[in-house]
Amino acid sequence: MHVIQPNCRVQFTAEDIDFILNVLRPGVDSSEGLCRLLADEDTRDLILDDEKLLHAILEHRSCLRISTHFYFYILVRQVFRRSGLEERAVADYVAELLAEFSRFERTRGPGVGPTQPFDYVCDMLAALQTADDSTSFYLRAHIGNHSLFMTGIFPDRVRYRTERRGAPGLRYYEEVGRANYRVASDHRLARKYDLDGIFTTLAERFQTTRLALNDLGERLITLGDVDASINSLLKHSLKADRS
Repeated sequence: MHVIQPNCRVQFTAEDIDFILNVLRPGVDSSEGLCRLLADEDTRDLILDDEKLLHAILEHRSCLRISTHFYFYILVRQVFRRSGLEERAVADYVAELLAEFSRFERTRGPGVGPTQPFDYVCDMLAALQTADDSTSFYLRAHIGNHSLFMTGIFPDRVRYRTERRGAPGLRYYEEVGRANYRVASDHRLARKYDLDGIFTTLAERFQTTRLALNDLGERLITLGDVDASINSLLKHSLKADRS
């Protein structure tokens, strides 16, 4: 089964590097020197924290030729830093979550046995009752991810369904997300994938993370700037939980 990894930073494309060079080159001696700095993990992370990159993305008026991985990492990293979420691995994980969930099929929870993938949190929670140990881990990780995604990027949609249809509200999804991240963090597979620390942070600071994503969703994500998968992030994910 698929598990999201904090690996946006190792999936940048040649176009992403060109974008960085075009934005930051005036501040360094040469493109060659900047490329050498980007090849080093520590200096790369410092370069990616430069707010010039964020402003260049937000102020760009034509179609951006950058990857969803680069786009989401820069935006998530900046809003997280402003919220006191300093761990780069957490920003990388959540950025990859957004990049993954820009494809509709990735928003669906893993099925159990012959069962088809799940679309709704209530079905995933019910499936935990009969899932084996490994499947339970993947389900819990996905429930945490799905809850963070919906409350972070589409809080108004959650509120609308609460007001109009009596569906569970933001607090419910916060608690569900927090609880499942916490249980997943203690699983042997979390240690295998080096996700135990990330899940622990997301469990402990779920609301802070959610509010930071609210800021991103309201003020930073602009449609039409990157490829069509970002449009599908909005289009397909409006299919909210019925639970």
